[in-house]
Amino acid sequence: MPETPTLRRDGTPWRPLYVEAIDPDVCIGCGRCFKVCVHGVLMLIGLDEDDTVVAADDDEAERRVMTLAEKGRCIGCAACRQVCGSKALTLAA
Repeated sequence: MPETPTLRRDGTPWRPLYVEAIDPDVCIGCGRCFKVCVHGVLMLIGLDEDDTVVAADDDEAERRVMTLAEKGRCIGCAACRQVCGSKALTLAA
């Protein structure tokens, strides 16, 4: 079955791009993507020196990175990718 094109208000075609993954080696934990997403898709986590997940505000956290909390809630707007300075997010149709 062919995909029905999605149209913007002005009639131009739009293809949603959903967040599929966030590369923790590239993410700098700045939180820009988290701030722009109002759908609760992303969550900031902490990683200790052994790359074990800890709370973002834990004293053991050596660095903070973004992770997917609720992947299914993504609406495909791609705003997270647009604000990501490190290009850590992978999007797919």
